[in-house]
Amino acid sequence: MAATPPKLNQAEYEALADLRYAWRRFLRFSEQAARTAGLAPQQHQALLAIKGFAGPSTVGDLAERLQMRHNSAVGLVNRLVAEKLVKRQPSTTDRRQVYVSLTSRSESLLASLSSAHKEQLRRLAPELKTLLARLR
Repeated sequence: MAATPPKLNQAEYEALADLRYAWRRFLRFSEQAARTAGLAPQQHQALLAIKGFAGPSTVGDLAERLQMRHNSAVGLVNRLVAEKLVKRQPSTTDRRQVYVSLTSRSESLLASLSSAHKEQLRRLAPELKTLLARLR
């Protein structure tokens, strides 16, 4: 039988709600910044996941990072390739593996977006720190 979770008090509910609100504001900022740059938010997330992956990134890695099904990641990569934002590179050791990497165009877009995101997170950091401390 599962243990009964500890009860939360009103202050903890408020902190959770405030944290969710702050995070949603950041996500909205992110979505709007991507659209302004000419990308769908999911495309921006994919580019960041590829760039941020340690080592070569496969379509399977991308699916995991974006928490989507493999076939959905394949479709996303197909669209990114069509827009010349990523390149596919077959593995030399395993024909089933396909690596994806950024093009110079997407590197430039991602650099600009990431700089703006870093600045937005820097502005939000004190609020997030306070909200997380309220949950301790």
